[in-house]
Amino acid sequence: MILNETYTLSNSVKIPKLGLGTWMLTDGEAAQAVRDAAAMGYRHIDTAQAYGNEAGVGEGIRTCGVARDELFVTSKVAAENKSYDSAAQSIDETLRKTGLDYIDMMIIHSPQPWAEFRGEKLYFEARYGARSKMRTKPEKSAR
Repeated sequence: MILNETYTLSNSVKIPKLGLGTWMLTDGEAAQAVRDAAAMGYRHIDTAQAYGNEAGVGEGIRTCGVARDELFVTSKVAAENKSYDSAAQSIDETLRKTGLDYIDMMIIHSPQPWAEFRGEKLYFEARYGARSKMRTKPEKSAR
């Protein structure tokens, strides 16, 4: 069944092939959709800062009855966060809004044009891409 199928990323992390998208859902709708999807077997949940429903997605994840480490959660850095520091700050805000300890994958919602996109700081600390334990951590930047 496709809900059990995964892709293996270049860092050996497995990501479910099919995920629940939450675009255009309110927090309340997102929370219920996540619970319903988890009950049906979905293990990949997708949200974004721009969707305005990260709190609802987090609530759904926390209350769906599936262990957090059995779910793959994706969110996206809002397009206006074009620097490393603003992106890192926005990811911390995502963690606060969702009430989760980690996000499995953070995607840059709209990376171009972004001068730092191809710069040296390619990865954030582990809490920013939690299943990134295979990645090397960057030097801490002065904030």
